[in-house]
Amino acid sequence: MNRHVRVALATLGVAAVAAIPQAHPAAAQTGDPIAGAVEDFATTSGYPGVAVVVTDDDGTTHHTDYGVDADGSAISPTTPMPIASASKTITAAAVMQLVAAGSVDLDSPVYDYLPDFRIHDPRGAEITVRHLLEQTSGITDLTLREKSLAQPATLAEAEQRARDAELATDPGEKYAYTNTNFHLAARLVEVVTGEPFGDHLRRNIFEPAGMDRTTTIDVTPEDLPSDVAEGHVYAYGMTPSTAEPHRFVNGSDGVITTPEDLATWLLVQQNDGVAPNGTRVLPAGTVAQVQTPRKGADYALGWEVDRTEDGKEVGHNGIWFTYTADILLTSSGHGIVVIGNSGLGLGNEGTGELATRVAAIADGETTDPMPPIRLWTDLVLAALTLLSLGLGLRRLVRTRVWIDRFGDRRWWELTARLVPRLVPTLLLLALPSLVGQVVGGGRDISLLQLVYYSPALMIWAGLAAAANLATIVARILGLRRRRGVALAESARPDKRPSRVGAS
Repeated sequence: MNRHVRVALATLGVAAVAAIPQAHPAAAQTGDPIAGAVEDFATTSGYPGVAVVVTDDDGTTHHTDYGVDADGSAISPTTPMPIASASKTITAAAVMQLVAAGSVDLDSPVYDYLPDFRIHDPRGAEITVRHLLEQTSGITDLTLREKSLAQPATLAEAEQRARDAELATDPGEKYAYTNTNFHLAARLVEVVTGEPFGDHLRRNIFEPAGMDRTTTIDVTPEDLPSDVAEGHVYAYGMTPSTAEPHRFVNGSDGVITTPEDLATWLLVQQNDGVAPNGTRVLPAGTVAQVQTPRKGADYALGWEVDRTEDGKEVGHNGIWFTYTADILLTSSGHGIVVIGNSGLGLGNEGTGELATRVAAIADGETTDPMPPIRLWTDLVLAALTLLSLGLGLRRLVRTRVWIDRFGDRRWWELTARLVPRLVPTLLLLALPSLVGQVVGGGRDISLLQLVYYSPALMIWAGLAAAANLATIVARILGLRRRRGVALAESARPDKRPSRVGAS
């Protein structure tokens, strides 16, 4: 291995040891195991700020806040933050209010309520409102790439874009998670009620429940309220702040709230639709309906369901590229709210693990500290990046050696030696599909959004591609130069021998 590469890797190893999160005894000394778990998660997983609320079905709440936001303000129960896809539970509730009022039938076709929504596949007429809420419409991220396509600005435009959707399966046949289903569900609320979706949520859910600091937006980052700080991404143990990439989020993942307000939303669920202020927000029985999946399914109507030995846990995760959130209702009667100001990435599956750990602590169980998987993942990628850089520089320096060795080969032999250098570029271009399939379970993601997901992965992939392309260019130019010189030499007239000893 090149000496400079070895030195760089050795330096990286020293940095790795220094960067490993150390134990934080302060939280443990407070005697609060939840505070200790929050601090352990935040420092190990790279979250500058985390808010946790535990609710009990008697209406009491317990807050644990850690760290700061991107502006340096301390995280508190009233810090406004996005909850990403946990918003789907609220969209489903808005639809169910209309169902209870007799304005919508869950098992009627969506076409009945969205007369302008038509897709080319004739099976589209069979998509019902229920199919949207349980993610079984047949629309998937692969049949309508909602993140990498041009982004709409309104729910009406989202509906129009969805007309180009194809169906992967018959409606009702198979679960496939996609934000498009909830864009359409929110648009349905707009059309049926005749008012903007955000206004409808404010009048019918947020204000009655006492969620006074909660709203919903159309597009990130343009529509974010001014008091919402930027979130963070993670790279090599660092957490730089950055704005969320441009995306349409209303209906699917556009709710902006506070830990305190989100805890209120869980209390509404824990009390069969009645808010802590005594107002009935959801009709009796609605909570059980939206949290009961069809037989054999794990997704109900806007809620994820996990069956346990003691019954079931329901909740929903939320993933932005710069924030993550989780809500969880345990079989023992606890509600768990977790919101963190860093995005999903390699070695970090979001705040779900912390929510599960807090739930266990609330039930009196002990939990183990988290290993620093996120850091080690990025350090491995950093080592690969340095190795790719070192090998790439070595190839460029040795271009003349390669040309002297292979320059006289036939064109097809040279092509066979150069074409494999295109593999890193092809891999870079294929990364969105690979990550979407392997990590995201079929979700759509763009190349730019992958930079948010894992800067370390993209830096390695991009540098490896650039280094190999530079190798190809340098070798082709060297071959052309060599053959040009050879051609010029062959075109010169032979020198005549000198007349030695002529008189």
